[in-house]
Amino acid sequence: MTKEEIMQIIPHRDNMLLLDEAEASEGKAHGKLAITGEEWFLKGHFPGDPVVPGVILCEILAQSACVLLAGQAEGRTPFFTGLDKVKFRTPVKPGDVYETECEIVRSKGPFYFCKGKGTVGGKTAVTAEFSFALVEREGNNK
Repeated sequence: MTKEEIMQIIPHRDNMLLLDEAEASEGKAHGKLAITGEEWFLKGHFPGDPVVPGVILCEILAQSACVLLAGQAEGRTPFFTGLDKVKFRTPVKPGDVYETECEIVRSKGPFYFCKGKGTVGGKTAVTAEFSFALVEREGNNK
């Protein structure tokens, strides 16, 4: 999926759409973001030695998991409801391509429970379990 196709599933726009591309196959979502060094979140984290903040890495995991909801998320917004067992292993820096692999392990009503891993060059950068709820959207963010 291209950014335009991803925007048909999730309402994120402008600086908060954090995927260059994504795909869903065999119940797993794969996402990719090339870190250029020009991202807003690197400006102060850390000057002279920029590192992608862990919360951003987790957001990218969640956005990639949402591509598994194609057709189900229309008119609804995914809101994080929890992060658990988050482990950071390798820093993600400018020039890196951050790749994700996520799956939904269960769902109950509007709640989805996932696990995911983010890597750079085959090395694990982060692992996490997380959950989100699909909430009816009040306005159209497209």
